[in-house]
Amino acid sequence: MFELVKKSRGAVLSWAWFFIKPAIYIFCFWFALALGLRVGSPDPSGPPYLLWLCAGIIPWFFMQDMLNAGVDVMHRYPYLVNKIKFPLSGISSIFTLATMIVQLMLMVALFVIYFACGMGFDVYLLQVPVLLALMFMFWDAVSILCSQLSAISKDFANLIHAMGTPFFWLSGVLFPVQDIDVGWIQTILDFNPITFFVTAFRNAFYDKTWFWEDTPMCVGFLVAFAVTVVVMAIIYRKFNEEVADVL
Repeated sequence: MFELVKKSRGAVLSWAWFFIKPAIYIFCFWFALALGLRVGSPDPSGPPYLLWLCAGIIPWFFMQDMLNAGVDVMHRYPYLVNKIKFPLSGISSIFTLATMIVQLMLMVALFVIYFACGMGFDVYLLQVPVLLALMFMFWDAVSILCSQLSAISKDFANLIHAMGTPFFWLSGVLFPVQDIDVGWIQTILDFNPITFFVTAFRNAFYDKTWFWEDTPMCVGFLVAFAVTVVVMAIIYRKFNEEVADVL
């Protein structure tokens, strides 16, 4: 709660900014793509393009926060590192949980858009809580891993921050990855966790399929998840005692 209050402190609209900023981004992309470039819905006979766009871009907002502040969270709370004996992994988990609370609020907005588009409740929506849990666990592991390295080297944090824009444009947030007919690119995207979550949420809200039906993408995500956890454990064990001295 302190983290959430800290984000909205000093603003007259306070918590409303958690919705206003994403709404502005969504409107700009919808206007540019649907009206400007005339990019239509992947299924012309299906729900509006706005639902397809929101189903992918709202999960991206969570991942964007994790790639920005989440990978350098040790510098956000240095007093918990060098003045209080606090588990360093807990710092990342606290930030991830606070960011997930904002994501849950945006998910409520997504459901409002979903029902406003004339869609009804079905069994495919039951995979949404599973995807949210997977997203929390994976990005918490990423935060624990990267925050250790960012505390040791500021260059690493700058590298991850610089990759935020390429991740957005190359991971299928604004286009259906299934339309790419280049084999090696599809293989790379299968191991991209951002692509996995964006596609999986669209499967639940728009395409009405189970995310595990895309076997290559699920296998790729599980491999990426396993590698992240293993590397996280190694890095955490190696640098856990050094982070406080560096900060």
